Amino acid sequence: MPQSSVTSSPTTSSTASPAADGSGPLAPRTPEALAFRDVLYSKADGVARITLNRPGRYNAYSTAALEELATAFRDASFDDAVGVIVLTGAGDRAFCTGGDVKEYASEYVGRPRDYWKYMALFRAYIESILNTGKPVVARINGMAVGGGNETQLACDLSVIAQHTYVKQVGTHVGSVACGGATQWLPLVVGDKRAREILFLNEPVPAHKAREWGLVNWVVPSVRRGDTWLDEATPEEIRKAERNQDGYRIDLTRLDEFVADLGRRLLASFPECARYTKQQTNALKDFVWHQTVRHAQDWLALHYTCWEPLEGMQAFVEKREPRYGMLRERAARGEWTETPWGPPLRSCGKCGAQTLPAGHHFCGQCGAPLS
Repeated sequence: MPQSSVTSSPTTSSTASPAADGSGPLAPRTPEALAFRDVLYSKADGVARITLNRPGRYNAYSTAALEELATAFRDASFDDAVGVIVLTGAGDRAFCTGGDVKEYASEYVGRPRDYWKYMALFRAYIESILNTGKPVVARINGMAVGGGNETQLACDLSVIAQHTYVKQVGTHVGSVACGGATQWLPLVVGDKRAREILFLNEPVPAHKAREWGLVNWVVPSVRRGDTWLDEATPEEIRKAERNQDGYRIDLTRLDEFVADLGRRLLASFPECARYTKQQTNALKDFVWHQTVRHAQDWLALHYTCWEPLEGMQAFVEKREPRYGMLRERAARGEWTETPWGPPLRSCGKCGAQTLPAGHHFCGQCGAPLS
């Protein structure tokens, strides 16, 4: 048999010693080399900071952002110079508001099979947080809604600014919050409170979130002039968000707290911290892996239905979803799975098949359907 022209040498063998300069296939990369579009990424003094940078969309993650976030977490996980990871959002309005509903409406309602692929990217992102082997701190600078709350639930510790809140939205937009909320809220806040959050989709203000165990710390973020308001009222918070009457949002104390927390977390042995996280994740891992792949398939199939179509379209059109209309149709025994009914009709003139049951004329030749 002919011999290969490739020969091995000690310098090219797969068993060669790691390079003295730390280079190699698992070597961390510089943030500049990663060239992210929707994510800001920096590393300094043992702390990696990952910022979802889509403030114009209230830091909703796009499909591309999910890949960038997972890449950033993997890089921080493999970088031995990093001991703590901070996840946050740009600005002071939103930490993260979950998936980009406008992208859902334009890309996935029409191609439900692609939502299964999207959920694979979302799973990889959430699991990149769970699997870092390092403590991840959620710096909640603004509202954590939908997948944003699921994101902070995936993190190890959460610090929330006083002016904001957490919330789920699934059943109001034609979806189910099974990307972490249905799995982890019962573990975190208890069964009844989890159901309250998931069924009502009402905001949980910062101090109540702390009381319920959704977050670890609340930090003042409302000022009037030079005065910090440790117990700002809802009205004072609204004025601060609008910069009215001298009120304003200031995240200085949030940054100071997170920086101090990072220093405290670094005062520990890295391998002990990694295994502590692994052990503490046992129940989270269990319920996640028992349910998330089923959720991925169900959500993809559900995107063929009327509920997400109506929910996403209502969001895009800035109107209330027609919950009552769908419930009334079901009560009358009419179809609610698709707007025009199941594809059961056929055309006697041109022979077209699988026409919607609610159509009275053939969509191919225009003939009346008997």
